[in-house]
Amino acid sequence: MKILFVTDNFPPEVNAPASRTYEHCLEWVAQGIEVTVITCAPNFPRGKVYEGYRNRFYSSEVKDGIKIIRVWSYIVANAGFLKRILDYVSFAFMAFWAGLFQKTDVIIATSPQFFTTFTGFFLSILKRKPWIFELRDLWPESIVTVGAMEKGFAISTLEKLEQSMYRKADLIIPVTDAFKKRLIEYGQDESKIHVIPNGVNSKQFYPIPKDFELFEKHKLTGKTVIGYVGTHGMAHSLDFVVRTASKIDDTDIHFLFIGDGAQKNTVVALAAELAITNVTFLDSIPKASVQRYLSIMDAVLVPLRKSDTFKTVIPSKIFEAAAMQKPIVLGVDGQAREMVETYNAGIYFEPENEESFIKAIYRLQSDEQLDEQLRKGGQNLAKAFDRKALANRMIEIVVNLHVTKCVAQNKK
Repeated sequence: MKILFVTDNFPPEVNAPASRTYEHCLEWVAQGIEVTVITCAPNFPRGKVYEGYRNRFYSSEVKDGIKIIRVWSYIVANAGFLKRILDYVSFAFMAFWAGLFQKTDVIIATSPQFFTTFTGFFLSILKRKPWIFELRDLWPESIVTVGAMEKGFAISTLEKLEQSMYRKADLIIPVTDAFKKRLIEYGQDESKIHVIPNGVNSKQFYPIPKDFELFEKHKLTGKTVIGYVGTHGMAHSLDFVVRTASKIDDTDIHFLFIGDGAQKNTVVALAAELAITNVTFLDSIPKASVQRYLSIMDAVLVPLRKSDTFKTVIPSKIFEAAAMQKPIVLGVDGQAREMVETYNAGIYFEPENEESFIKAIYRLQSDEQLDEQLRKGGQNLAKAFDRKALANRMIEIVVNLHVTKCVAQNKK
């Protein structure tokens, strides 16, 4: 069986879409499935091509059994609506032409952004093969949520295109039950919606002793470290965290931010303006180094802006923190809160509520029994969302679709 996977993000990028796609593909290849991934030159989130790569018209390689095709795209930083649209559309267009020359049985196109699904749809028409819409984000709704654009003609047009892609897909695989519920509310056929949540690679993330070399290097010895690893974007409300950190008097509490993104410079400038000393900023780190840095954290921070839209999401940071048995300080309501509280893997604070946030931090620092309970809860959560098991569930769905379509064609 052959699978063609279209994705805007892929390793060496380290964001959630890249990790999920790569780890799923690895598992499928191990089962004897031929997987071809069409992506672009790695550049997220700075919009700068990674060292060792070029933004070429076309390049191809095989890595870990996965055939990886990289195509040219108009690359910009993850900021500015119009330029990002040009980025997304250029990749979708180039991926379509590259995909025309690839043999496949099933096409999978993943969001965000949903222009990749245009590629999947048109390739399915010309190749007469089924295609699957993997839904990772309610885009363009999230654009409005983070304030990148106001509701208007452009957003309404994009929403109509989004609904059209849902209808045209043979199957939709959302990453949360809340997404499935929203799709049904949109009028989509429930029978073609199959939820495959995010998860964690248990071979890569598991508890290890604190890395005291890192502790000393970043002058964190004796500190209670609250860490954030990931994109510093418009959705993540890190400016709120920095402002609130400036109001915490306990000098033993320290915040460690690791990553990059559209809001990184803004957040760093804010910390400098407030002249606070309990915050450290580090650049992005390779995926292979994340475990070491998580080891020096006493808790992992998972915040988002306060919005009903974000009540439908489950940030992937939750799973990696849980696998490392690190208590989660969660500033996301809705589905994420339900999951974390069900497994007793973290403590919730109301998004962008300073009093609630500070109370959660002090409570976690002072209650050793609670800390132990949350670590145990994280262990149970990670076991329930093992990436290998989830990849196997997804490939069963893909294979069943392929078989069903083959049977239907043979009857004709």
